[in-house]
Amino acid sequence: MTSITLIPEKEAAGKVKLVYEEIMEKLGIDFYKAMAHNPAYLETTWNKVKAIMHENGKLDSLARDIIALTVSVMNGCDYCSSVYTSAVRNLGLDDEAILEVMSVVDLFSGLNKFNSGLQVELDGKPWYGCGGDNMSQSPGFNVFQD
Repeated sequence: MTSITLIPEKEAAGKVKLVYEEIMEKLGIDFYKAMAHNPAYLETTWNKVKAIMHENGKLDSLARDIIALTVSVMNGCDYCSSVYTSAVRNLGLDDEAILEVMSVVDLFSGLNKFNSGLQVELDGKPWYGCGGDNMSQSPGFNVFQD
């Protein structure tokens, strides 16, 4: 149950109505109704969503949606986890692929807690991640280079 009153589309006016109309062109509107009590915040958030999730960049839509799903799961947001599970399915991931994403989330949730809890520091060796092919490649980025 939402903890504040949502502003329905039929009651929206001014800036809120304009932003609602734009949101409806792209996607659903549910959680934006909670932001509508502060029109500037609603507009700023919507502009940020458009800039990050709708503009073409180096990451494709699937990569951005997998990141959104991962962060949503890690933050325990059922709403966003449900939305982005549907989004990645819509972009072609099947149950096996979604399980693979959740397996990586599970692995790094534990490894992050382990390293944070023990305050493990980097040892100075080049580190390109734990993934198979990443271990043998010589990428141009090295966290230890000045």
